[in-house]
Amino acid sequence: MGFPHPPESARAGLNRLIVLDPDFASIEAAAGPLPWRRRAAGFPGLLQAIVGQMISSQAAGAIWQRLSALPGSLDPAGLLRLPEAELRAAGLSRPKVLHARALAEAFANGRLSAAGIAAMDDAAAIAAITSVRGMGPWSAEIYLLFALGREDIFPAGDIAVAGACGALKGLPTRPDAVALRLLAEPWRPWRSLAARLLWHHWRHITGRPAIDDLPTP
Repeated sequence: MGFPHPPESARAGLNRLIVLDPDFASIEAAAGPLPWRRRAAGFPGLLQAIVGQMISSQAAGAIWQRLSALPGSLDPAGLLRLPEAELRAAGLSRPKVLHARALAEAFANGRLSAAGIAAMDDAAAIAAITSVRGMGPWSAEIYLLFALGREDIFPAGDIAVAGACGALKGLPTRPDAVALRLLAEPWRPWRSLAARLLWHHWRHITGRPAIDDLPTP
């Protein structure tokens, strides 16, 4: 789910980000206008984050298409009714089946809800999401950025973001998460836009899709 171009409010933020760090101006000049991608809120958006953990975007996209085609899979109660064999046949590993079910249980019993997460500030929302088995900071950050449109989320553990930042800045090696967070500090309060631009840069310089290219439910 997305739009051809960023909304006006995001474009204003991008302009401010470029003032903070002029290196970002080169990305759209080379790669074209930034696509504006969104994901579904609630259980489907977080389930999609589980699918994308630790695998390529191409593989994640194929698994997501198969998983989301299973009847009831995008509803917590429906997913809990699906046999493990069907979830495994869709492409989920055994640990990801456990994580998907843990997430479904958290929504089914009211521990998590789309509205509840949306009402939290960034830190509280990340803490709530990561309290579920298998949901780490990366998954929470991806959800807040793409499903809730939070403006200052920076997934420093994302390899594509790190690789793009290293290339943009001419670094000798790809920065680790700690170094990347330090590099991103001057980009506040527009770090979500910085991440979007870096994914866009990664697609352009490598020809490979990044996390925000996954299909949506």
